[in-house]
Amino acid sequence: MNTPSNPLFGLAPSPWIERFAHLVPRGARVLDVAAGRGRQARLFASRGATVLAIDRDAAALAASAHVAGVTTQVADLEAGTWPLAGRMFDAIVVVHYLHRALFPHLLAALTDEGVFLYETFAAGNGAFGRPTNPDFLLQPGELLAVVQNRLTVVAFEQGLVDLADGHAVVQRIAAIGPRRPWPPPVAA
Repeated sequence: MNTPSNPLFGLAPSPWIERFAHLVPRGARVLDVAAGRGRQARLFASRGATVLAIDRDAAALAASAHVAGVTTQVADLEAGTWPLAGRMFDAIVVVHYLHRALFPHLLAALTDEGVFLYETFAAGNGAFGRPTNPDFLLQPGELLAVVQNRLTVVAFEQGLVDLADGHAVVQRIAAIGPRRPWPPPVAA
């Protein structure tokens, strides 16, 4: 599945993230978790956000190091303490990464008017490709449970999706903080 033609792994942003990018205002402070080469970071920087792209892979982050509006930080989010203690973000974006222990840190780092955009693989994906390890696959409704009583869900999807080179089982959520006006703005 990791092919250049697959928009999930090239520099094109996730279609799910693009769909809800309008929720993130110009000038927002955005955290792109497990940013890799920065496909989501580039999208938000191009929309006028200030983005912190964090990943443990310095070589991958180097692809975004000179993109205007993007700052990179090399950190292993699965080892040691949360490296962004005390920092707040207007939007947090996570695509194709799951480390459940980070959920409380991510939600605590989101402002009360913030936007939470998350998309990753879910249970059942092993029938179509990697990942297959249950530690890296969301269980049915898991993202809903994570944001329950904290954020307002704008959109949620789970299930089989078509890709350029096959299929995957994913779970996706777009949610906003409790102080964000409802309904959210319409995409321009």
